[in-house]
Amino acid sequence: MKHIYSLLIVTLLIVSCSGEKKKNSVESVLESNNLETIRQKRADLVSEQETIQGKIKMLDAAISKIDTVKHVPLITTLVAKEEVFKHVLEIQGNVTTKNLLVITPEYNGILTNVYVKEGQKVTKGQTLAKIDDGGLSQQLSQLQIQADLAKTTYERQKRLWEQNIGSEIQYLQAKSSYESQNEAVNQLKQQIAKTTVKAPFTGTIDDVITEQGSVVAAGQTQLMRIVNLNDMYIETDVPERYVTDVTKGKHVNVEFPVLGKTLDTEIRQAGDFINPANRTFKVEVAIPNADKAIKPNLTAKLKINDYTNKNAILIPQSIISENAEGEQYVYVINDKNAKEEGVAKRVIIKTGKTQGDVIEVLDGIENGIEIIQEGARSVKDGQTVKVINY
Repeated sequence: MKHIYSLLIVTLLIVSCSGEKKKNSVESVLESNNLETIRQKRADLVSEQETIQGKIKMLDAAISKIDTVKHVPLITTLVAKEEVFKHVLEIQGNVTTKNLLVITPEYNGILTNVYVKEGQKVTKGQTLAKIDDGGLSQQLSQLQIQADLAKTTYERQKRLWEQNIGSEIQYLQAKSSYESQNEAVNQLKQQIAKTTVKAPFTGTIDDVITEQGSVVAAGQTQLMRIVNLNDMYIETDVPERYVTDVTKGKHVNVEFPVLGKTLDTEIRQAGDFINPANRTFKVEVAIPNADKAIKPNLTAKLKINDYTNKNAILIPQSIISENAEGEQYVYVINDKNAKEEGVAKRVIIKTGKTQGDVIEVLDGIENGIEIIQEGARSVKDGQTVKVINY
């Protein structure tokens, strides 16, 4: 019976406490809609929160003191080292040659003969074609006869004049007639010479445009195309901001995508004129073409060495961050111990030119400094980290 009473008392106490807790719960306080009660409940909860946070700090301190295994961020690093940095300007150009010419006639008439065919090699001065002279040859024969007579008359009159025979006026008239006839012959020979088309330079006939028998006009009708592949070069336009960097003698790597061929050469000429329409200047790059594989108008990709630093420090662009002031920074490792643990330190840097995925560091990093690479975005200044380079 005694035990029954004890059980009843315990049950009443539990029910009473449960009711009290329910009465003091946040839900019941909110249901009361009593401002003072709600404020008091909030103050009690804030006090409990401060007490709990204090206890958590005590527990963390104890754990840190007892636990010998530290949980630090794992990172990888790279060592800054000086190396040669050659920055290149990538640009496109077209192959051309000064020895590429479409030949036009100097005389109007019928193209009576074409002495060459496509693909034929010719030398400078070789006759390529002939245009009908329209009777000029016959006129030349008649003039030549008259010139010969004038010459004979002049020579005889000269001998007489030297012997003091005859008048001076007869001598001068004979001399004038001879010179006049001789000049007429030379002029007609020059005209007839224009009816013969000759090679202006040594090369290859690339295309015969006008067929034999066609009527041609001086300076207008295209007869044939001649090309010499020995003196080839690439011509391209370079933006004016590179005018002090892209100069004669600079190294150039040339790639011909169509040929699958690359070669190294240099700039042979850099223009002094800035085109006002597109703010560029012209550059010529010499092209060796011993195997004659490179043709005019072929597209080429140029990599021009516009800047070189023999003692550059290069780092990946991906590890660089920027603060609110626009300053760039990276993290370096200080005080590294035998366990490969160290302290991350933020370092403000100044950068220069980029090439691919690397960038040149001009200030802030010295040779031999260990820089955080993987994990650089997640560490904080002064944080202990562990290096796990593979």
